[in-house]
Amino acid sequence: MPYKYSGNFPNQQVKNSGIFNPKDINNLKSYGEWGGSLELIEEQTVSSVSAIDFTSIQENKYDVHYMTINSFTGSNMNIRLRFYESGVLETANVYQQAHQWGASSGTFLEITDTADGEIEVANTTSDPSSAYIYFYNLGNSSKFSFTSSQSFNDDSDDSRAVFMYGGGALPQASLVDGIRVLPLSGTITSATAKLYGVKEI
Repeated sequence: MPYKYSGNFPNQQVKNSGIFNPKDINNLKSYGEWGGSLELIEEQTVSSVSAIDFTSIQENKYDVHYMTINSFTGSNMNIRLRFYESGVLETANVYQQAHQWGASSGTFLEITDTADGEIEVANTTSDPSSAYIYFYNLGNSSKFSFTSSQSFNDDSDDSRAVFMYGGGALPQASLVDGIRVLPLSGTITSATAKLYGVKEI
């Protein structure tokens, strides 16, 4: 009898019929093959904290990570990132970045730095920020770690919408096993952050 799904198990020899019954679905789930390419690692909803730390990122399992940050508010709305290298937070001015920043008012800027203490994700003066970030090579001690990101907020102080996109790097080969999300200064009043692993297909 043909299996009704495709995959590397159990050595399927015939074309699948495109129909999934409950038994098929449960079998696929047991192999971690049912569901999309993202697997939730951790979700945090915080209030009145100085930073959000993800310290169990399963870096030995995933080459690519994906994070969403929703409604980031605080004494400063600028979202920043730092990495933990083998459990030690890197706080030196070693991060590099390049971003495009723009506003609906028609103002556009480039933000670049070769020696910063964090990687910027959002740069704004007011109102909650939301963003998504991809992380690459975190668990590979022989490669640099990179990010690509995009953020958006409604800057009510200037009655304009603001976006920012670009990327950053920790240009030193090291094992990154944690991620810190923090504001430029002060505390995070509230935010929800979710970290996912991207499955290799």
